[in-house]
Amino acid sequence: MDRIVVRADEPIGRISPRVYGHFAEHLGRCCYDGLWDGTAFRQDVVAALRRLPVPLLRWPGGCYADHYHWRDGIGPPEDRPRRLGMSCGLQVEDDNSLGTHEFLELCRDLGAEAYVAGNVGSGTPQELADWLEYCNSDLDTQLTRERKANGRARPFGVRLWGVGNENWGCGGNFDPVGYAREYSRFATMLHHVDPSAELVVCGHDDAWNALLLETLSKRAHLADHLSIHRYWSGGGPETAFSDDQYYALLDEAAQTEAFIERTAQIISETLPVGRRVGIALDEWGVWHPEARTWPPRAGVKPRLPVTYEQAGTLRDALAAGIALEGFHRQARVLTMANLAQTVNVLHAVVMTDGARMWCTPTYWTLHLHKPHMGATALAVEASDSVTATASRTDGGMAVTVINRDLHRDAEVCVETHAPSLTSVRARLLTAPEANASNSGDEPECVRPTELAAVSDGGGVWRLDLPRHSLATLVLSP
Repeated sequence: MDRIVVRADEPIGRISPRVYGHFAEHLGRCCYDGLWDGTAFRQDVVAALRRLPVPLLRWPGGCYADHYHWRDGIGPPEDRPRRLGMSCGLQVEDDNSLGTHEFLELCRDLGAEAYVAGNVGSGTPQELADWLEYCNSDLDTQLTRERKANGRARPFGVRLWGVGNENWGCGGNFDPVGYAREYSRFATMLHHVDPSAELVVCGHDDAWNALLLETLSKRAHLADHLSIHRYWSGGGPETAFSDDQYYALLDEAAQTEAFIERTAQIISETLPVGRRVGIALDEWGVWHPEARTWPPRAGVKPRLPVTYEQAGTLRDALAAGIALEGFHRQARVLTMANLAQTVNVLHAVVMTDGARMWCTPTYWTLHLHKPHMGATALAVEASDSVTATASRTDGGMAVTVINRDLHRDAEVCVETHAPSLTSVRARLLTAPEANASNSGDEPECVRPTELAAVSDGGGVWRLDLPRHSLATLVLSP
């Protein structure tokens, strides 16, 4: 029997809803022909995202952000210019019908906080400061009059602003010192416009982050969050993977936590005592070899032309669940995270094909984690093959358990040390095979089902967990 022990007396910290953020980039069919059908948002997609839910949404990039000029996307749609955008080497024809007002109205409809990525690579401090003023100012200025003329009388109140994206690469090929100086200039101007704006500085790997923060150390007050990205690309083919490749992907997902820990250590060692900068893992997820041309993988050819679309399987959903275990353990330092991406592209939660729409297995992993959002993460003891995360609120406790084993079913004993919580609802996500996925023809092949959980009394619960599966227990008085 596999034993899970929840340390109810060892709180870690609050799990910010921002950790369950999403990312919608103008890349492939994520925004256009995904979220947006040319004149409006797809209501079936919006309804699915609302049920998920989506507490935070990042836009318009990604690499696309450093080609995006916000003025192209305001005013009457028929008057907006058609522009060439670029992201991940893919040229994008953008008619700008999806712009600032449309995106922020989508956030309102979803109940999502907006996170806007600004243009450093081809933009100026003035351009980004103007965008901030347009969105947030309540003064009587030319920009706020323009916003009102475009249909929004009150400020949008966008708090989160990214100052560029991957500026070590697609965002301008800066070195960390050069970008730190640019960031200081941009951030200073933005704070003049709205001192309450939370600003995100672009990080990268350990060496970049250390030199970036060392350069910024005397101006550390200018940064609120440090952006890092982590994609899992070493798990072999998207569906025809071997046993070893199955475990390799899950291990990559688990190692994301170590990257967060190293980043937190660099922040602690580099910035002045008392200055807190959160970690924004604002791109994360699986990137299968069929959906990219880099790095070359023996025996796996990309689908050409590359559209950045890939199969979403149960294995991917379990990998997401494993990453979330680490996110909860790092609740003190991880201030937000954004799964890449929302619709159709990369590790998407929703897919579309013409009029058809379906949710991927990863959608259901996140849906089963809903009870953890905003709760207090608790320490958990677990085995190597059956792992778990737990959280509590004033109303009860949630425990999510993952059987990582590809072939072995598990009998699991969950010790919650919460004898007063005597009512349980358990739901299970699994399928006969780990490469199972949903599609337009079979939209509900992988989705949660009810799971029996038997009380042994004293806050102890027993459940049978099939191989390659994830389950959430919600406990209440």
